[in-house]
Amino acid sequence: MKTIANINALAEARALQVPSRELSLKRDPSVSKFWNNNRNLLEDAWTEWELKNKDKLLLPDESLLDPKLRNAINDAWENPEKEDVVANLWEEIIPGVYETQFFDLERLADFRKYLEDAVKSEIPKRAPYGIQLNRYGMMLDPRSEGYLAAPSFQEFYNTIMNRFMRPIARLLLGTYGYDNQTFGFSIQYNPDKDKDLHAHTDASSATLNINTNLPDEEFTGSIVDFYDKASGKTVQTKFEPGKAIIHRGNVPHATHPITSGQRSNLVVWLYGDQMQIPRGGASSYGSINSETVKHSALESVTARQRWSLPDGPKDTFAPF
Repeated sequence: MKTIANINALAEARALQVPSRELSLKRDPSVSKFWNNNRNLLEDAWTEWELKNKDKLLLPDESLLDPKLRNAINDAWENPEKEDVVANLWEEIIPGVYETQFFDLERLADFRKYLEDAVKSEIPKRAPYGIQLNRYGMMLDPRSEGYLAAPSFQEFYNTIMNRFMRPIARLLLGTYGYDNQTFGFSIQYNPDKDKDLHAHTDASSATLNINTNLPDEEFTGSIVDFYDKASGKTVQTKFEPGKAIIHRGNVPHATHPITSGQRSNLVVWLYGDQMQIPRGGASSYGSINSETVKHSALESVTARQRWSLPDGPKDTFAPF
């Protein structure tokens, strides 16, 4: 457990004046300066918040995740030759895009309450502003300014990235060699503010987009388009509670306007050192320019390699 350097960190953090949305959207230098200057204070505040509320807070862990997925993942870590069981849980939407149940529906309310408690903590949090600023989101990765630094959440986040997402992406998308680095944020769509997201690709090798709506939290609209470059067709899908979609970052996608209710998601990325991602079309993930790829063909990567952790350290560069 991390020790707190500043025993009054929580009160001090709550008293900070957070930069305005306008300054954030303008990428004003004062915004980064604010988050960087207060990074240690905010990390201490999250630790203090967790300690003070330990009897009331959920400690998120992999028991929140779908039992079938969780058991298949754990079996594959024990014996990588069982990885086909993991692959079979994912339904292909189009080449390079797959869907499965990720959260256990019976535990999803527990996790949502944890996120709501984090929002109500009054600790300053930086909203995502990549393509646009999402008013309700939080940054999740330590490389990001103003991230959700609660120790128990970070342990859960690392479990999702290291034990789940990375081997799944290697297995389904062939991203081995381009997945040392992680990135993540939460996002929420609402009819009155953040309604949609125009067509774009991600600066990632793989994107995992996890819906955290509860079964009784219905919404209309917010259909997601995925563009299949090979066929030229656009395939539409709608997020269901606790389900996740994993896709290559270079697959164009867009979100239609939400017309009622709200949609809440966690979005996490993998990419290589120095922001490297595979180049070319979807079929080139297994055989790419030899100047950048570490393993020239998907077939050269063994099951044991897919179910392993990267050797290199994490860098500190954030995509946005």
